[in-house]
Amino acid sequence: MVRGKTQMRRIENATSRQVTFSKRRNGLLKKAFELSVLCDAEVALIIFSPKGKLYEFASSSMQETIKRYLKYAKDVQTDKELVEQSMQHLKHEAADMVKKIELLEAAKRKLLGEGLGTCTVQELQKIEHQLESSVTTVRARKMQVYREQIEKLKEKEKNLKEENTKLCEKCGLCSQQETNEVRENVQSTVSNDNLYVETALFIGLPERRIPRAPQK
Repeated sequence: MVRGKTQMRRIENATSRQVTFSKRRNGLLKKAFELSVLCDAEVALIIFSPKGKLYEFASSSMQETIKRYLKYAKDVQTDKELVEQSMQHLKHEAADMVKKIELLEAAKRKLLGEGLGTCTVQELQKIEHQLESSVTTVRARKMQVYREQIEKLKEKEKNLKEENTKLCEKCGLCSQQETNEVRENVQSTVSNDNLYVETALFIGLPERRIPRAPQK
């Protein structure tokens, strides 16, 4: 016969309640003993009956186990308190950070010319000084960038001039060689013409010399 599921509620009948207590108590003590033997665990079990009678089981020493439990509970409580303190500290830091961000956002809007209606004269003067200081810094940085770019351009111009000079020297050397060759050709041509004139033959009397055409 299959047993029905026991309802988890107080047994109203006193006799049935006492019988159930005795059975379950013995079963619980037996399970505690088996757990300590089979698993080599330190087990301590304390039971008080409805009438206040104590039933206990300890695999070693009940007092030592209780001391160990109290120490562990104290450490856990301490750790829990430390965690809570850390959480509270982080919450405060987060709240302070949010406030700082809001102040920075408000200051940024004022620097952009927004939300100035509620500013006093002193606040407006402070904003003006901040803007003037920022403009001065930006201009100084801009001039520095200009100088750096000019220096780079000068260096580039210098390199280009050096390359141009090298190319001119190289082209000048080639032109000089070509000029020398042209001069040699011209001199050779002139020399041949002179040779032709000097070696030409004439036939007839001196006053009526007819030059003889050179043989080709």
